[in-house]
Amino acid sequence: MKKTNQDMTLTPIEDVDMADKSAIKKLFISLNQMNINTMPMVLFMTISAIVFISAYASYLPKNMIGGLAVIMTMGFVLSHIGRHIPVLKDIGGPAILCLMVPSVLVYFGVFQINTLDTVHLLMKEANLLYFVIASLVVGSILGMNRVVLIQGMTRMFVPLVVGTLTAVATGLLVGKLFGFTLYHTFFFIIVPIIGGGIGEGILPLSLAYSAILGQTPDVYVAQLAPAAVMGNIFAIICAGVLARIGLWRKDLNGEGMLIRSAQDNAIFTSQERPKQADFQLMGGGLLMTCAFFIVGGLFEKIVHIPGPVLMILIAVMCKYAQVIPTKMEQGAHSWYKFVSTTLVWPLMIGLGMLYVPLESVVAVFSIGYVVVCGSVVLSMAAVSFIIAPYLNMYPVEASIVTSCHSGLGGTGDVAILSASNRMSLMPFAQIATRIGGASTVIGATLLLGWIM
Repeated sequence: MKKTNQDMTLTPIEDVDMADKSAIKKLFISLNQMNINTMPMVLFMTISAIVFISAYASYLPKNMIGGLAVIMTMGFVLSHIGRHIPVLKDIGGPAILCLMVPSVLVYFGVFQINTLDTVHLLMKEANLLYFVIASLVVGSILGMNRVVLIQGMTRMFVPLVVGTLTAVATGLLVGKLFGFTLYHTFFFIIVPIIGGGIGEGILPLSLAYSAILGQTPDVYVAQLAPAAVMGNIFAIICAGVLARIGLWRKDLNGEGMLIRSAQDNAIFTSQERPKQADFQLMGGGLLMTCAFFIVGGLFEKIVHIPGPVLMILIAVMCKYAQVIPTKMEQGAHSWYKFVSTTLVWPLMIGLGMLYVPLESVVAVFSIGYVVVCGSVVLSMAAVSFIIAPYLNMYPVEASIVTSCHSGLGGTGDVAILSASNRMSLMPFAQIATRIGGASTVIGATLLLGWIM
């Protein structure tokens, strides 16, 4: 029988159903086009639901897989949020959220005991902390361009050393005025600010302090991390102000060039061709990372300097002497890039859950504490600005690069240079952050060991 037009007309209920299905389909497509880091939103939400239900029901597997599932899920979402919140994204948002939100959740008892035990197994018994530290330190140093490393150290030596010494002296003086001891001001405020960030600074420092002072590393992470974050905030503000000064005084502004010589600047502005990742080389890089960490531990028995600090020193010496084959340096750097892009923020989650008690962080902050942090960064930038003309450098650029010495590692460098629109200064910033930070960690550790 032939259907009439009346028979084919949809009823209002059917019409609503079709509209609902269409809206749901559009929502699903829209969500699937969104990403959390590199993962499609729908897939990430599915995985998050699986992890959440397992954790809430205390069925989370108590092994490395369960621990990684928790910290990576939270690390993905909190770092993503931290990169997109206005203002917060420009002052180290991902690091702040990944450290503080888990600490707040633990304080209010949100996590099940099973979840905390699983993360504890990963972070302490499996020692993910040491593994990530070794990967970051060894890979970042071996992956640097040797010419840039040597030339950059030569160029940045004077402003970096003079700026650092001025920052230390100013910080100690201001700290004394606010009632802090010289010991606390230096080792727990100044050193973490100029130590090279979280991964390459705070974490090796916490291990070194632990080896010398006797308490577990988590105690020192909670005391050191706030200073590093505050220093990064002041450095970003300082960079923005310096960029404004450059607009007013063209004679002080190199517009992205540090040295008043086009030939010298060409060394640092030339870009290496991007290299394709070789997973076999990455495996070799991972093995080398383990070897450097073990060698540092062996020499610790002889010279009685903490192994992580010796690991940094040995990596710098090997890079300078060119004793590591180029392809193996590439492998170590590729492994560093993998770890730095995938495991740093999850590691911050684990630190926040286990090592950063909220009450300890709150107890650290005071007006005097913030003023000391600001004085360290501002004095470092100011003295570099003043001496730059005598070193054939542009004051604005020299001051910005030196400010990177007080940033949150590579993330801090990007934030500081972005705030001043000086991304071309990245090679110099890396020298200030990595070599300056490594030197600070080594020097502070040796001094602490001598005092104690």
